[in-house]
Amino acid sequence: MKKTNSSQNFESEIHDACGVFGFFGPGEDAARLTYFGLFSLQHRGQESAGITTFDGKQFHMHKQMGLVSQVFDEPALSKLRGYIAIGHTRYSTTGSSLIKNAQPIMVECSEGTLALAHNGNLLNSRALFDELTTQGHKPEGTSDSELMARMIAAEWEECKDLEAAIAKCLPRWMGTYSIVMLTEGKLLGLRDPWGNRPFCLGKLNGDYVLASETCALNVIDAKLVREIDPGELVIIDKEGLRSRKLATPHPSMCIFEFIYFARPDSYIYGRSLHGARRRMGQLLAQEHPVKGDIVIPVPDTGWPAAIGYAEAARIPFGEGLIKSRYIHRTFIQPDQRQRDMGVKMKLTPLREALAGKRVVVVEDSIVRGTTTRNIVKLLKDAGASEVHLRISSPRYRYPCFYGIDTFDRKRLLAAKLSSVEKIREFIGADSLGYLSLAGLIKAVGLPKQNFCAACFSANYPIPIPPELKVSKFALEEEACQQKDAKPKKRSPKKK
Repeated sequence: MKKTNSSQNFESEIHDACGVFGFFGPGEDAARLTYFGLFSLQHRGQESAGITTFDGKQFHMHKQMGLVSQVFDEPALSKLRGYIAIGHTRYSTTGSSLIKNAQPIMVECSEGTLALAHNGNLLNSRALFDELTTQGHKPEGTSDSELMARMIAAEWEECKDLEAAIAKCLPRWMGTYSIVMLTEGKLLGLRDPWGNRPFCLGKLNGDYVLASETCALNVIDAKLVREIDPGELVIIDKEGLRSRKLATPHPSMCIFEFIYFARPDSYIYGRSLHGARRRMGQLLAQEHPVKGDIVIPVPDTGWPAAIGYAEAARIPFGEGLIKSRYIHRTFIQPDQRQRDMGVKMKLTPLREALAGKRVVVVEDSIVRGTTTRNIVKLLKDAGASEVHLRISSPRYRYPCFYGIDTFDRKRLLAAKLSSVEKIREFIGADSLGYLSLAGLIKAVGLPKQNFCAACFSANYPIPIPPELKVSKFALEEEACQQKDAKPKKRSPKKK
């Protein structure tokens, strides 16, 4: 089976998995509130979006490839009747960027209908795929999310109890997941025992909301109740909210949520993301001071750290790069000229602010390095006399298997180049400084053991099987192998 490459995206070098949202509110237009919630979670995925609703009798679903604003319009939302809804915005980490992998996933069994939307990544998706196909189930797509939905449905048929079915599946899922589920009259939320991806519970008057981030609560005027605990299942119906502890919690929140992924107006572990990023910049200035004339951010994610750096270094803060607001994920295959123009399409230098200046540019991370290298060149071409690069996170040296598209260590710049000096030479900056891991943890203000920082340290909280081959296209490869393995019909022998 041919691998389908996702289209060129100039938004960033690193991507998170997805955003999920759920709403339960008799008398409310659940689809419209979910639409606004997904709009606030657009930064978590730009490949596809979808909403599934239940109106008391029927399920309704609409999903397509594209941004939330492209997928939904008034006619589409008006057809999504119901008082319960779940929604999803996707960036693929297992399965190609195709409509068959768009979410929510809906499956039917003898016990009822289940719709599921998932943020995270399963490490054992190949084994689960084999297990399901051996049992006679035929997944339509190639995402780990569909495997989870079908596993729950299979167990539901067996034990006749949805909550018991989920409890039976959870120990077999090796990886990360924050999940919203919808069935007849119920909204459910489930978080993996490590709590690797953010997941919160909110309330709008007497109605309940589930969301990947607190920023999605703000837009609909819902109030944060609490975060969903690692290993917790919440069930919401007309009787109210119930909670079940399905696994012992081992909190290991992805530290990159604090550095980059989550929106700065969100809260995780009760901490403001904007405040944490600002402190990262302040500590970065203490660890790597430099003489400069102006501190500028790489927009948008570099802003809080750049403000903090300028405050601590007492160097004027200013804008040096203007970001185009209209560069989004495109499904047009780029030609070489478009690739070469990638950074210029996204960022425009303010020459009058840069010319002849010693520029300190603050970025949240360097992953593969190509974009950062182009930014440094852009600044120098605009007349900067010196470019000093400051990174508000440690060196990204190890792959992530938990929902970030950095499976291949060979593509990580800090893994290929053994020292900061070699990275500096490749980037072309006059100096380069990274925030230390100790500084990062201090900026967040919580114990180190609360986090997964495997991309910096190689200490993986969820064990990685040594024989594991992780690929976004793992299930396509598996399906291809199974297809090729089918015995061919023999031609009758000639007499």
